[in-house]
Amino acid sequence: MIESPVIKVWDYLEELEEEKSDILEGFLKVLHSGRLILGESVKNFESAFSTYCRVAHGVGVDNATNGLFLALKALNIGPGDEVITVSNTAVPTAAAIVAAGATPRFVDIDPDTYLMDVSLLEAAVTPKTKCIIPVHLYGQCVDMTAVAEIALKQGLHVVEDCAQAHGAMRGGKKAGAMSDMGVFSFYPTKPLGGYGDAGMMVTDDPALDRKLRRLRFYGMDTAYYSEEPGYNSRLDEIHAEILLRKLRRLDGYIAARRALAERYDRLLAHTSVKLPTTLPGNEHVSYIYVCAHPERDRIIAELKKRDILVNISYPWPIHTMRGFAQFGYQEGDLPQTELAATRIFSLPMYPALTFTAQDRVCAALGEILKEPVVWE
Repeated sequence: MIESPVIKVWDYLEELEEEKSDILEGFLKVLHSGRLILGESVKNFESAFSTYCRVAHGVGVDNATNGLFLALKALNIGPGDEVITVSNTAVPTAAAIVAAGATPRFVDIDPDTYLMDVSLLEAAVTPKTKCIIPVHLYGQCVDMTAVAEIALKQGLHVVEDCAQAHGAMRGGKKAGAMSDMGVFSFYPTKPLGGYGDAGMMVTDDPALDRKLRRLRFYGMDTAYYSEEPGYNSRLDEIHAEILLRKLRRLDGYIAARRALAERYDRLLAHTSVKLPTTLPGNEHVSYIYVCAHPERDRIIAELKKRDILVNISYPWPIHTMRGFAQFGYQEGDLPQTELAATRIFSLPMYPALTFTAQDRVCAALGEILKEPVVWE
């Protein structure tokens, strides 16, 4: 196979070629089933994915943003309530809080892992605080033992944002299984990604499971009769069937990501690039390989000249965005978050990335920085 001259930060086309017959078989299975909405494929995927997460219940939704929104609604969180989370995350984390009518309250991040700095968590709690949303960013879990201790002490709910952490573990527990609820995204780039938007909420609480199922379907337990105000946030049958088939390969995808991450670690060990740090007790799934460097912008520009494309997750902290200015944060309020935003960048990372392409990325970095790469 001839490699593309351009190395993308993420690509699915080679994976699709390998899996196309299975994907098309699943697509046709749904079309021929006679049931396109909330049928057997959704039911089977909900069961399989929640089992994978070691959680009793799974509720499929149209996307993870709505999953977080519905999780907050199920916990009766809304106007006048505060939800603690981080500013170094995708906008949907905070957007879901705002959509529920609540106020996001941001805490700073650990400068090594870029995860929520749990040492700052308790000081952020106010009488209005009702929930914590720790974000399992880049493929590894927040210290959920510390989060759970504070939540129990303060009487708070916890909803895990697991959008980037399918299969990640901490202390032997899977992401999504360490709180009231976990919310996953199946956006195409994710460790388990579909061919469009999709998401799932997981929980061990049967009452929350029933509530979430009503909320995603107009507040209905049965067709045409609404028990309470609800929404249209159903997971489509076609997406569910494709994801069910890809779930069987998820551990293989994760193994490939980890092999690439370990290889980056070795090849770039003697450069000035700050490499990812895994929190002790975590099993990282390497969704994104996030590096940092004071000359980040120059490095990105030089890589682009060499047809190597990278990404920044995330270039603008949420608390500094105009769309969230109403919450009164200023630049300087979250110094570690703001510093990271000027330095972080993500190297190409996806299961089908070849070692040859990875070598080219590392060689280019060594050339740009005039620093040694450790060749195997």
